[in-house]
Amino acid sequence: MIVDAVIPLILEHGRDVTTRQIADEAGIAEGTVFRAFGDKDSIIQAAVDKFLDPAPLRDALRSIDPDLSLEQKVGDILFHLRARFTGIIGIMSAIGMTGRPPGHGARNDFAELVAEVLVSEAPRLRIEPSRVAYLVRLIAFASSIGPFNDSHPFSTEELADIIVHGIAARPDRPDHEE
Repeated sequence: MIVDAVIPLILEHGRDVTTRQIADEAGIAEGTVFRAFGDKDSIIQAAVDKFLDPAPLRDALRSIDPDLSLEQKVGDILFHLRARFTGIIGIMSAIGMTGRPPGHGARNDFAELVAEVLVSEAPRLRIEPSRVAYLVRLIAFASSIGPFNDSHPFSTEELADIIVHGIAARPDRPDHEE
């Protein structure tokens, strides 16, 4: 409960969040915060660890409906990755964390999970589903960094369409959109 309460506060206040704010958000006495964690840094670390836990992303990828169209599957993968990357970049920025975030093994099984989602689409793909995973991750990451996507933002649906169909004009859409 305390850890869940502190994440939005960290995103808003960074390391300047107070134990009073944490207690108020969690609906507990400030002393309870210290009894549970000892100090503010321990609370922040526990929140960051929970936030960086790859299990929710893994679960989200596993829950993608195999009966969806390729475009919808790629859109769902992008949605989950963009949300994760945006959050990770936000939390790292808020606490002044630099470098690569600590891994939880997600880097290795990510491509396997995405490949499982896309395996039924393999006959339609120009590259292996596991390579598609890395392409989608690359695009999701870049589009999650504000300066890369703020001035001319791409929606998740637009990116999914571009990944699936490329940048060449499609015969079914003679008028391209600006």
